[in-house]
Amino acid sequence: MKLTASEIRKHTFKSKISGFNPAEVLNFLEVIAGEWEESQRQQSELREKIIELETKLKDYLTMEKAIQQTFLQAQETSMKGLENARKEAQLIIQEAEIKAAQIVDKARTDLTTLKEQFTILKAKKDSIVARLKMMLHSELDLIRALEVDEELQLQQSSGNEQEITKAKTEIEEIIKQLE
Repeated sequence: MKLTASEIRKHTFKSKISGFNPAEVLNFLEVIAGEWEESQRQQSELREKIIELETKLKDYLTMEKAIQQTFLQAQETSMKGLENARKEAQLIIQEAEIKAAQIVDKARTDLTTLKEQFTILKAKKDSIVARLKMMLHSELDLIRALEVDEELQLQQSSGNEQEITKAKTEIEEIIKQLE
């Protein structure tokens, strides 16, 4: 049975001949009623405080859940970011390897082309040198033939001999330099 403070105050006891002092009983009941009211008020305050705390707890739990979800989303986002960065880095590496291979292939092609051009130029040089030698030999043969003619004429005149010898020496030096 639930009692209120006013019920305690209004409660009456049956009297007996050798019973309690009614004033003391009433005083005692008044004290008990006052304390009962105080405990009822405290209980009411505590109930309100409990409701307030439960509300705050629910709010905090909701915030905690939101924070956990945010944390999980941030974690997922960072993982995805890392994965995307890894993929992008891999693509950059692959592109760099492809470009490097292309550069190496081009360098090899250029080297082959240069070797071919060098071979062609060397062949042309050899051909020009051979033609020059042949031309100089024919000129030398011509000079020798002329010398024979000139020796005949030298006997007639000795002044031209020095010029022919000089020209012959110059041609022979040119031939030696070409060889």
